[in-house]
Amino acid sequence: MPKEIAINAFHMNAPGHSWAGLWTHPADRAIDYTDLDFWITIARTAERGLLDGIFLADVSGVYDVYKGSPDAALAAGAQIPSNDPSVLISAMAAATQNLGFGVTASVGYEQPYYLARRFSTLDHLTKGRVAWNIVTGYLESGVKALGDTAVRDHDQRYDRADEFLDLVYKLWEGSWEDDAAARDKVGRVFARPEKVHRISHHGTYFDLDAIHLSEPSPQRTPLLYQAGTSARGRAFAARHAECVFTNQSKKQLTESAVDIRRRAIGFGRHPDDIRIFVGATVIVAPTEAEARDKYEEYRSHLDVKGALALLSGWTGIDFGDYGPDDPVRFVKNNNSVQSKLEAMTIRSADRVWRVRDLADFGEVGGRGPFIVGTPSQVADELLAWVDEAGVDGFNLTRVVEPRNLEDFVDLVVPELQNRGVFKTAYRPGPLREKFFGHARLGPRHPGRAFRYDAHPATVGIPAE
Repeated sequence: MPKEIAINAFHMNAPGHSWAGLWTHPADRAIDYTDLDFWITIARTAERGLLDGIFLADVSGVYDVYKGSPDAALAAGAQIPSNDPSVLISAMAAATQNLGFGVTASVGYEQPYYLARRFSTLDHLTKGRVAWNIVTGYLESGVKALGDTAVRDHDQRYDRADEFLDLVYKLWEGSWEDDAAARDKVGRVFARPEKVHRISHHGTYFDLDAIHLSEPSPQRTPLLYQAGTSARGRAFAARHAECVFTNQSKKQLTESAVDIRRRAIGFGRHPDDIRIFVGATVIVAPTEAEARDKYEEYRSHLDVKGALALLSGWTGIDFGDYGPDDPVRFVKNNNSVQSKLEAMTIRSADRVWRVRDLADFGEVGGRGPFIVGTPSQVADELLAWVDEAGVDGFNLTRVVEPRNLEDFVDLVVPELQNRGVFKTAYRPGPLREKFFGHARLGPRHPGRAFRYDAHPATVGIPAE
């Protein structure tokens, strides 16, 4: 029986996302990103196509590595301005019934106590349809905005992230028992104090002595995504992630997926406990010629300086110092996305990437699938990634929206359904249950060790 693939629409609460400048296309409505109607349209379109969720990116700081200035990013609307993605969820959830929502939040810039409450709140309001995309942060501008002087070392960011996750597990899983919120009107008791536990944590990076502010939500811990594929990022994903999101070539992704799943066994997990998603840009039309025309039309709206501003921020390399034909070489940077550099250089030794390649609208720098064609051709390529790279799902990169998403829903989804590889109806239950068959963390997930009923003596003490 063929494997059923999962698909998210990949967005950001900003005028521009992965492809700078496409908001200038006459059919694109991302310029209205401050209007809830835009997001409700996206959500309803995604649910009409039975997509699994809307995956919302976020970044702290601005892209100011290119020529030492944010000017190119500002002019291109390249992920700046950028609004809080989490506040969109309630409105989109109210307009849908089954669609999931993945929200990016950085453990480098957040406090565990308030992040735990925010995700519990969203999980309650959506009836269990929320996922957290865990990132560590990499922009020096973001660190400076919060009053620090330098980005932590790449691996140290993950050391801090491990402790951050342990702490939010304690809050989500260990503070409130399932029946703590009694809602007893006759007895005039809302919550039973003896079933609410104080969390005492004194670690390397965090100190906390408190009870979780929220009662248990449908999932308790939101479905966990993780987006790092460096060596240290893969170790982090093997312990914590239920879904891994990456942008890599087919060969690189195959290696990463095998490595992550192998490492997961060391944490007492099963390889099937982790699903792999790859970012995919899809441009589809009824005929190949129409699809190619649409691609050239979109390409003409790409902002080259904006694209280089994004790439400079992602890699830590100032491409303003390069000529268009200069090769891209690996430079280790504490404030870079190491997997992006590795994908373009060390792990792509069979190709020399040049600056003009990186600024083009196409499959560059290990972005993953870039597919232009008919519904059948798109389906063929998506399934090739599933078969050859072990991919479980795709995050559809924003192009010209909502038109491009509508094209996918109307043309590609029926093709995938006809091949028996995409659902024809939503499964009931919270988001994790739709993916894995259980609403709460699975029995092999390390976060389960922090449940109040796992090791009561070490979780906390009853709140007074």
